[in-house]
Amino acid sequence: MIAAFTTQHAQTRLILLASLLFAITGCWSATGEAPDPKDAAGNDGTAEEKVGRFPMRSEGPKTLDPVLGSTVYDNRCCSQIIDTLLQYKYLKRPYELEPQLLTELPVEIETPDDLRKTAFELAEAARANQLAEWEAAKKLAAENGDPPPPEPPEVPDPNPITWKFTLRDDIYFHDADCFPEGKGRKMVASDVFFSWRRMADSTIGSKCWWLMRDSIVGFDEYRDDQLKKIEGKPDAHFDYTADVAGFRIIDDQVFTVTLKKPAARFMWVLAMFQTGVIPHEALEAYGSRFGIRPVGSGPYTLSEGDWQFGLQMILRRNPNYREEYFPEEHMPEDEEVFDLEKAKGKRLPFLDTIYISFFEQDQPMWLHYRALDFDYAQVPDENMPQVFSKRFVDGKKSLVLKPNWRDQGVRYEPVPLLDFIFIGFNMDDKLLGGLGDKATKIRQAISSALDWDERNETFYYGLNVVYDGVIPPLLEGHPENGESDASFRGPNLERARKLLAEAGFPNGEGLPIIDYFVSQGRNNREQSEMLSRQLSAIGIRIRPNLVDFPTLMQTVDDRKAPFFSFAWGSDYPDGENNLALFYGPNESPGSNHFNYKRDEYDRLYEKIVGMPPSPERTEIYIRMQDMLLHDAPYAGSMARTRHYVIHDRMKYFKPVETFANWFKYVDVER
Repeated sequence: MIAAFTTQHAQTRLILLASLLFAITGCWSATGEAPDPKDAAGNDGTAEEKVGRFPMRSEGPKTLDPVLGSTVYDNRCCSQIIDTLLQYKYLKRPYELEPQLLTELPVEIETPDDLRKTAFELAEAARANQLAEWEAAKKLAAENGDPPPPEPPEVPDPNPITWKFTLRDDIYFHDADCFPEGKGRKMVASDVFFSWRRMADSTIGSKCWWLMRDSIVGFDEYRDDQLKKIEGKPDAHFDYTADVAGFRIIDDQVFTVTLKKPAARFMWVLAMFQTGVIPHEALEAYGSRFGIRPVGSGPYTLSEGDWQFGLQMILRRNPNYREEYFPEEHMPEDEEVFDLEKAKGKRLPFLDTIYISFFEQDQPMWLHYRALDFDYAQVPDENMPQVFSKRFVDGKKSLVLKPNWRDQGVRYEPVPLLDFIFIGFNMDDKLLGGLGDKATKIRQAISSALDWDERNETFYYGLNVVYDGVIPPLLEGHPENGESDASFRGPNLERARKLLAEAGFPNGEGLPIIDYFVSQGRNNREQSEMLSRQLSAIGIRIRPNLVDFPTLMQTVDDRKAPFFSFAWGSDYPDGENNLALFYGPNESPGSNHFNYKRDEYDRLYEKIVGMPPSPERTEIYIRMQDMLLHDAPYAGSMARTRHYVIHDRMKYFKPVETFANWFKYVDVER
């Protein structure tokens, strides 16, 4: 999942003074505009209701329509309102899934004969279509005097697997004026398939088709048919009720989904917010406004006027939320932190109202935390020395909360992230892109010139993990000690200069200025200056373009950013998720923002999707990663640890960033 650089840096005294001035004058954000503390209903959170006040270190989400969202900020807000079929066990580590909207985890059943037959027929049709397209491409190439296109990969025989799902009988959508008399109705099986079909609809800007593509019998064919039907018809739309062979409704509560082949990641995907279930009535009533007026079945609702873009969002308890109780399953260490006996058996959610405040800059957020305005915060790097003492345990750097903070009742929780911070190349770019020798050597030279350790020490307090590859620490496929012999990670200026000369640009002579795009938040200007300095050492010049995060993502999606940077937080704890970022069919505007395409890599990716965890699968992960390290469609990598400080009034908060629907489990006692 995409994340803006949430990196911090020792900022100038001028910035600190300016931030302090904001606090003194009561300003809430860098806009200088104080939010109205009252919500749309006129509540100010000071009555008997239970209120949480949480900060978010960004300008906030772009949309709360699950199929249009893609960032961690979209996820964090959307997940409180719109539910998914599965969810993570809140307190359990390593991560495990459990039912959320279901009575039990999906159950594997025998695939019906007719559906098995359909799966084989569709595969045969796909082969015939692929062959026809290849023959046409060969003919066109011959007419133009071009070399023939490579033979396409063989469409494999399907190996269908069918899962049976049973919805809980007590799931109701939020009350909203899209329903008769404003009363939310019960969720039924067709709502699930309605919601998932929207993932296929590229005409509305869906960004998550890559999660479903080539997985469910007949789903790809449904998408192709819908696109053909609306081609050249500006007013036509996808039919979200049209048949998908692999979707079958048994009754209002029971349905089945048939996959083309076993896929380990499918269950993880069902806990991702993009697969959240919504009612068709809301979409029909609100149209494109659904993204700011979402209706789901989650523990919280969002009313009109309760989202001030870039400033704050107010979530209020869903009065019709189903019976759900604080989990009993937990880790032994949780008993040392929480009074679990007090929480057990209590109905969720605890909080009546949650105020989420958005901050592009850290210092206003931090000052508000220090003023006890927020229940928790992530410590900005420039404030780390105020909060922590460094310790070395077994040769590793660690942090200890300073006594004065402990005396204030503050609790510290470090959260290692499944993080992939990179600087990417657009492989479609005329200068930097492609797998040709010249462009590859330029990218390898840039990778060799960069010093990630300097970046880590300067901007991250030296606490990040610098590593080779795209699979972050803690996941299978992460290289031993974070190092790989296939890597071009620097700094190695001698190698960088040699590669640049071999590419035809000795000392950078003749190489055009490269446009670099990055989010304008926090310390990215200073990071860009470091990047520019490091590359200038081998004669490469860049032109930094600092833009807001949505503009950055749109520029990358439009393939207009030759050189860019942001971060990817794994959607689920499997390295396959990170390797999918380089799968050719996931190209922009999908998750393959690099537009990397290599047939051998793609074939291996298609193989691992159907494999359960095993040493054989891990070995393929490493082979794929070595290809990326050689081809260098990115330079990197680095993973962060987030440092949470939590006031003692906030109860049962176990910080996590792999999933986002944790708001319902926390309490605040003022």
